[in-house]
Amino acid sequence: MTETRSTQPKSIAYDVVVLGAGPVGENVADRTRAAGLSTAVVESELVGGECSYWACSPSKALLRPVITRADARRTPGLKQAVQGPLDTAAVLAHRDDYASHWKDDGQVQWLAGTGADLYRGHGRLTGPRSVTVTGSDGEERVLTVRHAVAVCTGSRARLPDLPGLAEAGPWTSREATSAQSVPGRLIVVGGGVVATEMACAWQALGSRVTVLVRGGSLLERMEPFAGEMVAEALTEAGAQIRTGTSVKSVTRENGTVHVVTDGGDRIEADEILFATGRAPRTDDIGLETIGLEPGSWLTVDDTLRVTGHDWLYAVGDANHRALLTHQGKYQARIAGAAIATRAAGETVQAEDWGAHAATADHATVPQVVFTDPEAAAVGLSLAEAEQAGHRVRAVDVDLSGVAGAGLYVDGYKGRARMVVDLEDEILRGLTLVGPGVGELIHSATIAVAAQVPIGRLWHAVPSYPTISEVWLRLLEAYRDA
Repeated sequence: MTETRSTQPKSIAYDVVVLGAGPVGENVADRTRAAGLSTAVVESELVGGECSYWACSPSKALLRPVITRADARRTPGLKQAVQGPLDTAAVLAHRDDYASHWKDDGQVQWLAGTGADLYRGHGRLTGPRSVTVTGSDGEERVLTVRHAVAVCTGSRARLPDLPGLAEAGPWTSREATSAQSVPGRLIVVGGGVVATEMACAWQALGSRVTVLVRGGSLLERMEPFAGEMVAEALTEAGAQIRTGTSVKSVTRENGTVHVVTDGGDRIEADEILFATGRAPRTDDIGLETIGLEPGSWLTVDDTLRVTGHDWLYAVGDANHRALLTHQGKYQARIAGAAIATRAAGETVQAEDWGAHAATADHATVPQVVFTDPEAAAVGLSLAEAEQAGHRVRAVDVDLSGVAGAGLYVDGYKGRARMVVDLEDEILRGLTLVGPGVGELIHSATIAVAAQVPIGRLWHAVPSYPTISEVWLRLLEAYRDA
């Protein structure tokens, strides 16, 4: 039900209360309701959360026409037909549709279908097993909890403490994915996923983009060649990328943004996007009432239960294990099962890869960066595997030598790296860069999660002629090294 009527009781008992109705909170509620537990969900903004309205859905809707045009321009018979600019109005309208025009009616209906009760307002812990919800009208509801409170409040963009920044009105990921017009000049500060994706999108839509990266490369959490190839493509598209550059001050005068770098350079733009990390949305949810620090990431075990609190769970971004929607939804399924099992009075068996342990968070996290070219990875990079103490070998393959890649687009540029554990003869990780590789990463995720032996992978025959033949090329390279 959707609630804010004063006729409801001032205090209501539930088996489970979920703070946050994003994809993670929705999935926790779905699992606990499926187990027969009464569940309340508290949300202060839109049901569906960051992913639906300001992150995954709108950003990928912006990027899809960009990537499709790029592929078409490399395809015989199409390249001449798609040399003009993108239809900006159509792209933004497509984005608006995927963001449901920032209305949550459909998601509210879905949540109601699970049988969970929705409370609109700000939810705060007011002690163990107690949540107070303050509605927009100021009326309060007290929700008491029999079994579990799940903190699924997500994260927000983190802005640096810079002179003049607040007055300059910078973009964060929210503004970058919801802007209704194309800035003539855009400065992007950061080198991670949000920075590269939004640089790719707005450059293609007509902005003159300058990317300022404090580190030495883009996408530093992936294999080095991933950032190098994305940077090369962005530069070819017209963007300027400056590595080893920090912002010292930001001002806005007469609508123009003025940036001073640590090297003394001055750069002007119409808008500036800071994509410099995330902070947990736990600063005002009452953590201090149960002995935890407001604004902190919450430490959890593999069942997603907060350390020292047998009734409190933190699921998704709030626990800082893997800030990805699909990984948060995975955690929600695990947490929901653990909550239900404990509520039934049964012992939770939190063994690796079991129903109650989020084992994949540690070494099997997949991610796709939807730039042109796409970058996709799962598991450990070579450096991460070595740092973890594994005896490994990296096997690299040029994707342009795969028949399916040549058929996909002319002049296909791509690369793949497989990280093999030499003792166990299993994959520790795989990274792919190139057009269309995002759709290949799940096969690697299965291989890494299932710890499929290299010898058995020889019997997983890729279809010809597909880009998936990269698997055969990798195995051959490993065998022949």
